[in-house]
Amino acid sequence: MPPSPIVPVILSGGSGTRLWPVSRESFPKQFWPLISARTMIQETAARALGEAFADPLVVCNQEHRFVVAEQMRELGITGARIVLEPVGRNSAPAITAAALLIAETDPEAVLWMMAADAAIGDDAALRLALDAAVAAARAGHIVTFGMRPTAPETGYGYIEVGAALPGLAGVHALTRFVEKPDAATAAGLVADGRHLWNSGMFVFTAATLLAEMERHAPEVLAAVRRAVAARVQDLDFIRLDPDAFRACPSISIDYAVAERTTRAAVVPADLGWSDVGSWAALWELGAKDAQGNVAVGEVMFEGAGNCYARSDGIMTAVVGLDDAVVVVTEDAVLAMHRDRAQDVKRVVDRLRAAGRSQAVAHRRVYRPWGFYESLIQGERFQVKRIMVSPGQKLSLQKHFHRAEHWVVVNGSALVTRDAETLLVRENESLYLPLGCVHRLENPGRIPLTLIEVQSGSYLGEDDIVRLEDTYGRS
Repeated sequence: MPPSPIVPVILSGGSGTRLWPVSRESFPKQFWPLISARTMIQETAARALGEAFADPLVVCNQEHRFVVAEQMRELGITGARIVLEPVGRNSAPAITAAALLIAETDPEAVLWMMAADAAIGDDAALRLALDAAVAAARAGHIVTFGMRPTAPETGYGYIEVGAALPGLAGVHALTRFVEKPDAATAAGLVADGRHLWNSGMFVFTAATLLAEMERHAPEVLAAVRRAVAARVQDLDFIRLDPDAFRACPSISIDYAVAERTTRAAVVPADLGWSDVGSWAALWELGAKDAQGNVAVGEVMFEGAGNCYARSDGIMTAVVGLDDAVVVVTEDAVLAMHRDRAQDVKRVVDRLRAAGRSQAVAHRRVYRPWGFYESLIQGERFQVKRIMVSPGQKLSLQKHFHRAEHWVVVNGSALVTRDAETLLVRENESLYLPLGCVHRLENPGRIPLTLIEVQSGSYLGEDDIVRLEDTYGRS
């Protein structure tokens, strides 16, 4: 009997603050096409397509569930299981939840755990490394991938490689993990030849992982087991029980199991791997011109060298700079020296402390039905553009503090307004008075675009009372 397919487990819980202003909490880096035409999570899922693999299990923030589902569908994956974390509790609880769900039908299934936002340049080398890791996992090991370092990087953890494991080609004992080092320590680790970057990818069977969790982190396993047992199926999503999961300790898989288990093993590999954790990393990965510059979008260099520049629309010129990063979005600009790439998080922390929306959200906000974006905001009024995908509809709702005026600019809108149902066509408009019960739907085959003018004493997104919702939101 052939072995069961490998189950890809994709962790998509990060916010990628070091790639601000593109990556933000509401739409983090894994959902952006940063290194190819596909998004980072799509690149990750695409590595596990084919007969050898089952459909992926994705663990994500519940606020991102519809984005994850849509990006999987765009890739042609219709059978993905999407598990929703009610709160972030680091990687160990997320992986344990995945292992418990998979073990319900196949305890000996091999899980390939990946972060949703890493880059790998050599797919052929990855398959060879994965084959070695799967063989070791089926022999009872918890296997990680160690990346051969190309520089004394201080942003990665390290793994010390031990002796080769008998009967498992390409697999070694894992001697120890090393925390992210300072520059001098990193240089020594790279020079001794025994240390590799910790990629954060793991391969193990569900049964092995759960046995080691029971041995080394029983309180985590117990809390997650309760959360999985009390789970609720919501449309295409698996909702873990909020109270049980919230009671779980927050701990990484490295601390919970990998650093404690006697079953740890490592596959040394050279995959062209990067965690894409900074703008400097994207400069390393990008296609460079003769002066070492990387341009993404409407960018022009003049007398500049070894720079990374990205613009999401506005023409951006970089003149006479070396080793600079310039990133331009609709509502924020980042300019810095490439050596300071790790300091971007400090800017985000300051913005968040000041209550600035740019810390967590873009002007364009995605919803399961499409998106909206703020165009103009003033005293007691706001103008938005709303796009509703074909066949989708907003919740049946009302507002206590604002009235709305809708102007259709593309497509047709089916509008519920109290007891009325109205078809509003291109260049037609409709007024929704304060407190009326209303719903917007796109009955057509092309996207519906309209301009919404809000007026009132309070215009926050929390002034929405949902009376009925197709997507299970409260």
